[in-house]
Amino acid sequence: MRINSELLKEIEKYVSDLIINESSENLNYHTIEHTRLVVKNSETIGARENMNEEEMSILLAGAWFHDTGYIKKYQGHEEESVTIAANFLKLKEVDKDIIDLVSDCIMATKFPHQPANKIAKALCDADFMHLGAENYFEFAEKLRQELANAGIRKLKKLEFEKESILLFESHSYYTRTCLGEITKTKEKNLKLLQESFMKREQKKKAISKKVKGYSRGVDSMFKLTARNQINLSSIADNKSNILISLNGIIISLGLVALASKFQANPAIIVPTLIFIVFSLSTIILAILSTRPNISSGKFTRNDIKLKKVNLLFFGNFYKMGLDEYEWAIREMINDDRYLYSTMTKDQYSLGKVLAKKYKLLRWAFNVFMLGLVISVIAFLFVFLQL
Repeated sequence: MRINSELLKEIEKYVSDLIINESSENLNYHTIEHTRLVVKNSETIGARENMNEEEMSILLAGAWFHDTGYIKKYQGHEEESVTIAANFLKLKEVDKDIIDLVSDCIMATKFPHQPANKIAKALCDADFMHLGAENYFEFAEKLRQELANAGIRKLKKLEFEKESILLFESHSYYTRTCLGEITKTKEKNLKLLQESFMKREQKKKAISKKVKGYSRGVDSMFKLTARNQINLSSIADNKSNILISLNGIIISLGLVALASKFQANPAIIVPTLIFIVFSLSTIILAILSTRPNISSGKFTRNDIKLKKVNLLFFGNFYKMGLDEYEWAIREMINDDRYLYSTMTKDQYSLGKVLAKKYKLLRWAFNVFMLGLVISVIAFLFVFLQL
């Protein structure tokens, strides 16, 4: 049996019901509308290529069945489409040679195309006529969304346009119908695609450059953080100075008391010594919290190349020559990432110094408080004994 008009109507109904009822909701592009459009394109190409009735029937059967495999799987759907078509045509007792021709047409739509005969060439062109359509970009966006929804590939528009350009450049039509006006429109679409890709790429580079240079907000953040840490350091130093001055006075008065009152009232020597020891410990801790820690003051060119040196801290360069320091600064300010990395390291280093300073200062206050309590208790005990 050959494929006649009645069988084509049965094929149309069977395929339409199959795609509408069993296709995934994730398919935005390969819908029944796409299949119907390919069938319409096939009719146009077949008529203009002067195909006979049998060739036209094989072409239309292939057009109807060519995407039915999407109901089974996305990648490798052509093989599934061949199976669905062959099973249906066998039930209708279509001759094997006709089934083979329909199958060959379907497999020819697998990209890159390798059509073996003019019917297969016509179906390939019908399937890809959207490349030369006036509304190509609507089809392209549906396909991009479909790839993402189906879990095949999530492509941003820039990436999708880049791959689309490669597709355009590697694709070619086979029939005289598409080699005329359709090819001209395809070339216009390619030009528009290239222009869109260039604009998106330039925009991406501009955004990347802007991000690379960082914003004013980042600069303000570094300035505010540095100012806050310097203020905190100044507060800690003032507190340390108060403790040092206060306990220095206490030690002086304590020593005077020991010298003048020892013979008259020897019992007060122990409480006084306790007070002096705690005061001395407080002074030591307060001094340690304010004592500067200076590093070697030298760096090598290799350190700069490896971006290891914090050039914003004087302790890393005070022993270097001016020429070397100027060279290192130029290297840093010409590299935004190195510059902001250095600023980050500087803030981190200040934070570590502050943490150590406040830890020692806290110990100094604790020792001073404890010394006051113990000394007062010792003096009360002595006076009560008297």
